[in-house]
Amino acid sequence: MTASPANEDPDALGAVQRLLQIGEVAKALETLNSLDDSSQSSVMGQYMRGVCFRLMRDFANAESALRQLVKGNPSYGRAFQELGHLYRDANMPTEALNAYATACHLNPSLKASWVAQRDLIGKGSPERAAQINQRLQWLESLPPALSASWDLLHEGKLHKAEQLCRQFMQQNPQHIDGMRILAEIATRHGVLEDAEFLLESAVEFDPEHRQARIDYVQILSKRQRFQRSVDEAKALLNQAPDNPQLQSLFAIQCMQLGDYESALALFDKILDRVPNDPVTNVSKGHALKTGGRSEDAITAYRDALKSQPFYCDAWYSLANLKVYQFDDEELSSMQALDENPHLGGQDRVYLQFALGKAFEDRKDYQQSFHHYAKGNAIKKTQLQYKAEGTTQECDDQIAACTRQVFERETGHTAPDPIFILGLPRAGSTLLEQILSSHSMVDGTLELPNVLSISGKLRRLGQREGNKKYPFNLADLSAEQLATLGEEYIRETQVHRMGAPFFIDKMPNNFRHIGLIKLMLPNAKIIDARRDPMSCCFSGFKQLFAEGQMFSYDQEDIAQYYLDYVRLMNHWDDVIPGYVLRVQHEDVVADLEIQVRRMLDFCGLPFEEACLEFHKTERNVRTPSSEQVRQPIFSTALEQWKHYEPWLGPLKARLGPDWIAQD
Repeated sequence: MTASPANEDPDALGAVQRLLQIGEVAKALETLNSLDDSSQSSVMGQYMRGVCFRLMRDFANAESALRQLVKGNPSYGRAFQELGHLYRDANMPTEALNAYATACHLNPSLKASWVAQRDLIGKGSPERAAQINQRLQWLESLPPALSASWDLLHEGKLHKAEQLCRQFMQQNPQHIDGMRILAEIATRHGVLEDAEFLLESAVEFDPEHRQARIDYVQILSKRQRFQRSVDEAKALLNQAPDNPQLQSLFAIQCMQLGDYESALALFDKILDRVPNDPVTNVSKGHALKTGGRSEDAITAYRDALKSQPFYCDAWYSLANLKVYQFDDEELSSMQALDENPHLGGQDRVYLQFALGKAFEDRKDYQQSFHHYAKGNAIKKTQLQYKAEGTTQECDDQIAACTRQVFERETGHTAPDPIFILGLPRAGSTLLEQILSSHSMVDGTLELPNVLSISGKLRRLGQREGNKKYPFNLADLSAEQLATLGEEYIRETQVHRMGAPFFIDKMPNNFRHIGLIKLMLPNAKIIDARRDPMSCCFSGFKQLFAEGQMFSYDQEDIAQYYLDYVRLMNHWDDVIPGYVLRVQHEDVVADLEIQVRRMLDFCGLPFEEACLEFHKTERNVRTPSSEQVRQPIFSTALEQWKHYEPWLGPLKARLGPDWIAQD
């Protein structure tokens, strides 16, 4: 939900709401019309206008007001609920059911939408009605404070949701649903370690609470504790072997460990029981894509769309293959969906990025940019990213990590890790594919372990009397830093396949190179660098699975790039030679020279397989998975120039010194 303007008068809008509650609808609309423009155009102002018109049975104006609201706020569940009420009152049951379903997807705390769905479904779908009744029973069982917290959480008001939930938990410290809600809030804040602790505790308190155990599996997976997540999911499945939800949960965990055959067998088993289920078909497609079976993945994604053309995750999954091109019929279907007022939230985001790719392939760059920009704008409203926070974090690293901090012997001596870092879409997947083609190097994932350790140090610094991270790095003893290094090596062992070296490709690790140097002084770090306009625009037109919150605004992504370069320059100054910079354009221009540079830096003998990286068979889980299975190409180097007329904010924030490089 978009925040209301700062000059909105909440008391005036409150008066409108009170008039609606006592049935004075005409007077409520009159009062609303008398308010200033900012109040009328606010989220709540638009919402109440739609309510007024509906209650007056002016359905045309009600629909117009509500469509305008959801256009600007596609994640606002209550707007879709009100659309559902409108269509119900106008005797349009199909449209009402769609709107209510969208409302519940965006905000599952909306009891009225669940009840309305159940009433509209009637006896036509007993299985769906039973699911809805189960959801309603759970909502009814929640104490009022937790019910309100759950609602606030799904309206994006995390701070208020957390306050309310914590107040309740102080009096009820072992309430399972309270712990689950608090864990979800922690997850949305990115504090995954706290979420794991809460859910682990919930499962210990009540081992029979199935949803808590499902939540626990999912947080273990987010923290990439894949063996534990597989074990927990398997234990759940053993209790109910024919449960499709638990079969899917276990299959997805198998995928995380690279066991794609088991995952695919389970997906097929689910599809035998629930034919054409779009969610399962998309998951199956992801498994096939990661394993390099792109044609089979396309079939799975298309199967999802056959049963539910509005399941936009499937449209985006086809686009995200990068090598897939939509035909005219598919483009027409997506354009029709774009006009559908019932499409909301993440579905709308998925669709915009898919349309951006479709028009890009047709070289209609203006229309392509329109959709990329629209998708980014919607996505940004769902996030709470502040560019100044990243700038301050880089300032702190520069101030804390002076040359003197590194003038001592510290850390765990293992030389195993090769960190490839930088910005997303800078060519890091290509470098990983090259190096993991070497017989002595394992490719893994974007591992969260450094970020987790830095989070632990950040929380340590929040205690009274302690220096905050990263300033507390200087106070850690050599033994403490060695312990952290040992922890990293131990925790990442699950991803390795026996080679003496392995790659950690988490791009955000550039913000913690000081920590890496202190705890793993013999690790190797490669900075994947790309031309700023190419890199920033490539990030702007990519919808990331999670994280990378800076990438949905041109000015934010430019500022992030500038902060990144500034911090990398600092690491070059204080720990010279610890980082090897590899420019993507140089790799494209002369692959062999850059391959030999990287191998020499890592202390590895030359192997011809590194030049034939596209022949290496391995699972690749990034958006570039299909591209790195092809020989090297240069077509994307200046792709951004097709979009130059609309990249003014990006160019202006980067400044002429950077643009002059092109």
